[in-house]
Formats: sequence, structure tokens, C-alpha cells
Amino acid sequence: MDQKIFEDVDKYISNLFIPPDEALTAAEQSHRLENLPPINVSPNLGKLLYLLARLSNAKKILEVGTLAGYSTIWMARALPENGRLITLEIDPHHAEVAEKNIDRAGLSSKVDIRIGKAIDLLPQLAQDKTGPFDMIFIDADKPPYAEYFEWALKLSRPGTLIIADNVIRDGKVLDQNQEDPMVKGAQRFNKALAENRKVSATILQTIGVKEYDGMAIAIVE
Repeated sequence: MDQKIFEDVDKYISNLFIPPDEALTAAEQSHRLENLPPINVSPNLGKLLYLLARLSNAKKILEVGTLAGYSTIWMARALPENGRLITLEIDPHHAEVAEKNIDRAGLSSKVDIRIGKAIDLLPQLAQDKTGPFDMIFIDADKPPYAEYFEWALKLSRPGTLIIADNVIRDGKVLDQNQEDPMVKGAQRFNKALAENRKVSATILQTIGVKEYDGMAIAIVE
């Protein structure tokens, strides 16, 4: 088996369960049109985030890393009418693109984009008692993932669902001699997640159009 079969199966699943959607398509295309890196979650993982938000009955969601708002749209669509999603983005241009995409999807009333370094914004959320959140999705720069996780715990309650993407890094996390800061960040996060007794967690290996990676899923005890 090779990458092509994984991509073909991923597209097969998407074609079955994700009908054409103008807002999501536009959000994906905005990466190319606005010169943003094409590192958004795949359609199938976006649908998974939507389902997890529904399963957890989320009314308040926190997202660390907005990019063009593709995953934001998926999760915001799972919220009830009075639901709220706060998303943190370091790059003002990314935030501007995301705002347009979210507005196009008709979700501006539910989404609050905050611009700045997540490591600075997360303490502010805790200080302002913005939490607890019902679901937290971490998908930003990897080196401080472990720190993001610690702040996520402070913004959680028993039963909060915490998800972190890109934690397997094409299997490179197996190499303890890795010097790539992205891989080292994932390794630190995975170890912290496994050793933390405040959560019950696992990692799902993911493969498809976004190649080989993994998504951590944890429930706060």
C-alpha cells in the first residue's frame, strides 16, 4: 500500500459523507489565494471535529490556531444557537482571511477571533475566567504544545474534551535524536499527555490526503 491508496480512500470517504459546501471550499481555496500554508485539517478530520463537538454537547469551544478558519467553521457549525467559539491566531493576515471565511459561512455571531501569541492569550483567558470550555482544539506551533496543554487544563472542567493535531509527525516522534523543533514539541506534548493523571487520553493515527500524522484526544477527569 502507498500514499496514493490512502489519498484515494480519504477522498472516497469525503465523497460519501461530506457533500459539496461553498463555505468550506472557499476556506480551503483561500490558502492558495491568500498565500497561506496548506496545513489546515483535511475534510474528514474537519467532519470528525464536528462530530466530536456534537458528541460532547459543546456550547463553548476554544481553538488554538485559526489559520484560514477551516476547522473553525466545522466546529462552530456544531454549536447550538447560543454557542460560542474563541479562536486564537498569531498572524493578523491569517486572522483577516479567517474572518472573511467565517463571515461567508454565516458564523460571525458565534466566533470570536483573538490576535496574538497563544502563550500570551491563554493566561488572559484564565485570568478573565473565560472558561471553562467544553472542547479545546490545539492546532498551532508545535514547540509549545505541552504548555498549551497545561493552559487547556486550567481552562477545562471535568468532562472537557481536549484535542491536539499533528502529534505523530510522519512517525518522526519515534526518533529520540530528532532535532526538528516541531517533532521535539510533539514528543514533549505526547509524554506530558501520557503522564498526566488529570486526563484519560489516546492518540489516533491519521492518514489520507494530509499524509501520515496523529490526533490526540483526551477527556478531563
